[in-house]
Order: sequence, then C-alpha cells, then structure tokens
Amino acid sequence: MRLFSPLYRRVMQWSRHDKAPWFLGGLSFAESSFFPIPPDVMLAPMSMAKPTSAIWFATLTTITSVLGGMAGYLIGVFAFDMIQPIIAESARYSAAYESATQWFADYGVWAILIAGFSPIPYKIFTITAGVVGMAFLPFVIASVIGRGARFYLVALLMAWGGPAMEEKLNRWVDGLGWAVVLLVIAAIVYLRG
Repeated sequence: MRLFSPLYRRVMQWSRHDKAPWFLGGLSFAESSFFPIPPDVMLAPMSMAKPTSAIWFATLTTITSVLGGMAGYLIGVFAFDMIQPIIAESARYSAAYESATQWFADYGVWAILIAGFSPIPYKIFTITAGVVGMAFLPFVIASVIGRGARFYLVALLMAWGGPAMEEKLNRWVDGLGWAVVLLVIAAIVYLRG
C-alpha cells in the first residue's frame, strides 16, 4: 500500500517552495522554546532538494534555534512558575525536566553542548538553563556550537546525498514508513504488556 510516497513527494515539493526558509526559521525558533516538532523535519528535505543551499539552511536553522533558545532561557528565568504546572502534569516533560536539571548539576555548560544530540527536547534544556541560573553568555555559545553541529551535520549529509538520495528514498519510503509504524506498534504493545 503506497501511503507514504505521496506524502514524501508533497514534502519534497514544499521543501522547494520560496517561503520554505521562513517556515524553517519559524519552526526552529519555536522548537527551542515551546513547540514539539524539531526543525530537522524541514531541514533534511530542504537540504536534499537544494544541496547548494544546505549550508545556508543549516545557518538559518542554527541562528533561529539559538534565538528560540534565548526565549526559552527567559521563560525559565521569568515565567517558570506559569509553565511549571504544565511540565508537572506531563510525565514525559516532568521526567525530561528532572533529567536536564541533573545534567546541569553534573556537567554544567557541557549539558547544553550535548543537548543537540540528546533525546531530551532542547526546549527543556533552554528553560532549565534559565531556571538553574546558568550564565547567559556561556549558554548562548554552547547553544551555537551544539545546535550548529547537529544542524550542519544533518544538512551536509542530506546535501551530499542530493538528488540520488531523493530518488532512493522515493523508492523505499513506503517500506520504511510501514516498518516505523510496526516498530511503534511493537513498542506500545511491549510497554503496555
């Protein structure tokens, strides 16, 4: 059943749109402070669709992510009391917040450097950095390095594959999509059983 290939073609079409960089920047900013979807979902196809612009896309994503991270930091400093009930009510965010707090206690600024590659959402790190009173300038520098490393890696890998990777993914996307669906179902059954 070819369910995922039409979606894939649509995503690739959107990634070539003139306004796509604006959406990428907005998504990247929002994800760093409050939104759940990471910018990689746009950065990867955009870099694959326009390999010569991959460095620009990674730069845009890094800058807007760090700006969003600064907003998250300010939320942690000035508005944590307002969002703390939301975090406490969500088992996922509550556990992630506790882990991020422990990472800051154990590793300090290094926690932000490795946050870009962590399964804990970056927004949790940015808000927690504000809550624990991490120095702002080291926070920004570590965010630029950590987030930049991730986004440039994604963009360059996709650009390197370019049209050839796009064609291969087009052939395999339905099989990969159904495999992911089966893995998610198996994980849910395992965790509930």
